[in-house]
Amino acid sequence: MRRRIHAAAGIIGFAIIATFWTSTVISELFASHQTIAMVKNAILWGMVALIPALAIVGASGMMMGRRRRDPLAMRKKRRMPFVAANGLLILVPAALFLAWRANAGTFDMTFYAVQALELVAGAVNLTLIGLNIRDGFAMHGRFSRSDGMASA
Repeated sequence: MRRRIHAAAGIIGFAIIATFWTSTVISELFASHQTIAMVKNAILWGMVALIPALAIVGASGMMMGRRRRDPLAMRKKRRMPFVAANGLLILVPAALFLAWRANAGTFDMTFYAVQALELVAGAVNLTLIGLNIRDGFAMHGRFSRSDGMASA
């Protein structure tokens, strides 16, 4: 049961971050400033689901992996501090700042510099979480090497 909760929370967290990232790119490229502000506000509300999902993933992963020393588990353990630090030190503050600026109608170079940083940090977290999902599936034989998933 713990493993299913961990996997579900991880996939939910990944999907939410991917939605944030994609919505940001699409709104920045094709939408008005008003729509960008709406996306930034929606991202803040989306954190209400994202933060608990990532907390569940982290807590359940630590419980399940505390005694594991195999290479896949160790890779997952090494990635997680970067995911957490990136989220807490860059992504959450950037989301708050960008929503504040967008709501004020301030779309200046500072806004776009922080937006670029947020997109890069988000892409890094998507990559790291995606690698953890892949390794989690491999740890439990979800995909065989012949599927091409575990060897990527």
